[in-house]
Amino acid sequence: QVQLQESGPGLVKPSQTLSLTCTVSGMSITANWDYWTWIRQPPGKGLEWMGTIATSGSTYYSPSLKSRTSIFRDTSSKQITLQLSSVTPEGTAVYYCARSKELLQGVNEGALYDYWGQGTQVNVAS
Repeated sequence: QVQLQESGPGLVKPSQTLSLTCTVSGMSITANWDYWTWIRQPPGKGLEWMGTIATSGSTYYSPSLKSRTSIFRDTSSKQITLQLSSVTPEGTAVYYCARSKELLQGVNEGALYDYWGQGTQVNVAS
């Protein structure tokens, strides 16, 4: 059974860097071509695509977040890490990782993300 699980701090102060990890179980992250994506949902708002990393290691970022977003993977531990610098209170959201077999660069085709983590709540506050 394929499972994705997000982990990281539940509280981060404004201007600091948020680091979240998505741990994958039940499948390899290198044997096949996959895309691993970070998505967030602020309270009362819709889903926002943040960025994606491909099996090759190529990354794709939301234009609004590119300057302060980094996604990388660790193949041995099967983890995909999100780092978001200079966070603001608007960064308060539930953060999800998800898998797709295509490069989507958005959430309009949400059904094509076939595996999702349960999400982790992050509060940005002093």
